[in-house]
Amino acid sequence: MLKSLTVSNYALIDSLSIDFDNGFSVITGETGAGKSILLGALGFVLGERSDSSIMLDETKKCTVEAEFLIDNERIKPFFEENDLDYDKELILRRELSSTKKSRAFINDTPVTAQQLKELGNQLVDIHSQHDSLLLTNADFQLDIVDNAADNYSLLVDYQAVYHKYVAFKNELKALREMAEKNVAENDFLAFQLDELHKADLQDNEYEEVSQQLEILENAEEVKTLLAQSLTTLSESEYSVLDQLNELKSSVDRLKRYIPQAEQYLERIESTKIELKDIAQDLDAMQDSTQFDSDSLNEIQERFDLIQRLMMKHHVKDYSELLKIREDLQRKVGAYANIDEEIGKKERQLKDCEKELAKLADTLSGKRRKVKVSFEKSVTDIIRQLKMPHGVFEIEITDTAEFAVTGKNKVRFLFSANKGIAPDDMSRVASGGELSRLMLAIKAVASKSSYIPTLIFDEIDTGVSGEVASKLGDIMQTMGESLQIISITHLPQIASKAKNHFFVYKDESEQKTRSCIRLLSHDERVTEIAKMLSNDKITPEAIKAAEVILTI
Repeated sequence: MLKSLTVSNYALIDSLSIDFDNGFSVITGETGAGKSILLGALGFVLGERSDSSIMLDETKKCTVEAEFLIDNERIKPFFEENDLDYDKELILRRELSSTKKSRAFINDTPVTAQQLKELGNQLVDIHSQHDSLLLTNADFQLDIVDNAADNYSLLVDYQAVYHKYVAFKNELKALREMAEKNVAENDFLAFQLDELHKADLQDNEYEEVSQQLEILENAEEVKTLLAQSLTTLSESEYSVLDQLNELKSSVDRLKRYIPQAEQYLERIESTKIELKDIAQDLDAMQDSTQFDSDSLNEIQERFDLIQRLMMKHHVKDYSELLKIREDLQRKVGAYANIDEEIGKKERQLKDCEKELAKLADTLSGKRRKVKVSFEKSVTDIIRQLKMPHGVFEIEITDTAEFAVTGKNKVRFLFSANKGIAPDDMSRVASGGELSRLMLAIKAVASKSSYIPTLIFDEIDTGVSGEVASKLGDIMQTMGESLQIISITHLPQIASKAKNHFFVYKDESEQKTRSCIRLLSHDERVTEIAKMLSNDKITPEAIKAAEVILTI
C-alpha cells in the first residue's frame, strides 16, 4: 500500500507531505485546487513521462517521493531481475533538476524511468473516467479473467514452455527450408569447400609465404647485405672482432696502472661472444639464401593461390579465409545431416507441444471455472447501479493455435435492457455504462488483485443520488481487501471513506499554492455539508452531513 507521498516544487505544490492509511480514503476539494496535480505528482514518481513545465520554481529541483509497504511474492522477481534489494519498506524517488535532467531511484539505487514505471505498474492502478475504454480491449479482458482465476504462476510456466515451442518451430522451419533449397546450392558449397581443402591452408601460412617470397625475390641484395655484414664483423682486415681483440689487449695492459679497468675486460669479452654469435647466424643465413628459380616459382604459385582464394571470397585478411572454410564445413555438414536434424527437431517440438497443450488446458479450465461466479458478481453490482436489467457475460472460445496467453479468446458481453441478448460491450455500452461496468469489474477483481493500491480519479462524474451512494458502498467494500483512494465531488462517496483528505489553494503569498490536509471528524462534517449545499453551509446541510457520515 501507499504509505506516504512527499512532493516538492511540483506545479502549484511548493512542498507537502501526506500519510495514507489502508482501506478506503477520499480526496475532495474545489475544482482547480490541485487534485489532478496530486495525481500527476504520483504518476511522475511511478515513471510517467516528465515535463519541465511541472516545475513551480525552475531554479530549484523538483522532487517527488513515495513510500510503500509491500508484501507481495509477485513483485519479488522484478527486484531479482534488476539486481535490486527487496525490502517490505519501499521508497521510490524521482527528481527533475533545474537543468531539466531527470533521475529516478528505487530504495536510493539509481534506475531508469522505464524500470520505475515497470515497478509502479505493479504497485498502483490509477483509473480515470477515460480509462473505461480500456474495458473493450481484448488483452485487458483476458488479464481480468486470469487475475480472477489466480493464473499468474501458471501463466509464467506456460509462457516459458511457449517460448521454447516457438523457438523449436522456427528452427524446424529453417531446417526444412534448407532441405528444400536447390541441390545445386549444396553442390556449390561443397565445391568451394573442396577447393579450400585441396589448398591445404595452414595457420599463419600467408605471412610465412609472403616473407619467403620477399626474400627470394630480393635474393641477390640479401646476399650482398649479408656478405657486407660478415665482412664488417669478422672477415675484413679491420673487422669489428679484430678491433675488439686489440681493445681487450689494451685494457688488459691498462689494468696494471688502473686496477678499475679490469671490470671492462669481462664486458668486452661478453660483447665479443655476442658478436661472434651474430656472425655465425649471418653466415648460416648466407648459406641458406641461395637463389633458386624453382623455389621462387613454387613459393610464387603458393602465394598467388592464396591471393586468388582471398579475392574469390572477398576477404582481405587470411584469418577470414580460414573462417570461411570453417563456415563452409559446418554448412555442408548440416546439409549432410539435415534429415537427421529435422527428425530430432520434430521430436523436440512434439514433446514441447504436449507439455504446452497440457498447460493450456489447465489455464482454460481455470478460466472457465471462475467465469460463472465472476459474471454473477459483476451482474449483481451493475444492477445496484441503476441498471436493473443489466447482464454481464464472459465469452471464452478456443483458438486453433497456441498464443502467448494460451488457447483462449475472451470477450466481455453486456446488455442493459430486458429481453436483449448480451453483445460485445464495445458496440452496445454507452460511456456512462462503461464507467459503471469498469467499477463493477474492478470491484470483483479487487478480491483477487495483486495490485495493492487502486486510485479512482473522478469516475463518479455524471452520477448522483442513490447510484452515488452505491458507488461509495462498493468502494468501501473494496477497501476491505485493497487500499482504495478516490478523488470525488460526491458527498455520498466521501462520507463512506475511512479517511478524508481536503485539497485547497493557499493564496496568502505572492504565488498560489496547492495544499492538502487530513480532515478531522468535525471538518469532514463541514466539508460534506458544503458538498451537499453547493458551498452554502446551512444547519440543514450540517445535519444531513452528520447523518450520512453515520450511515
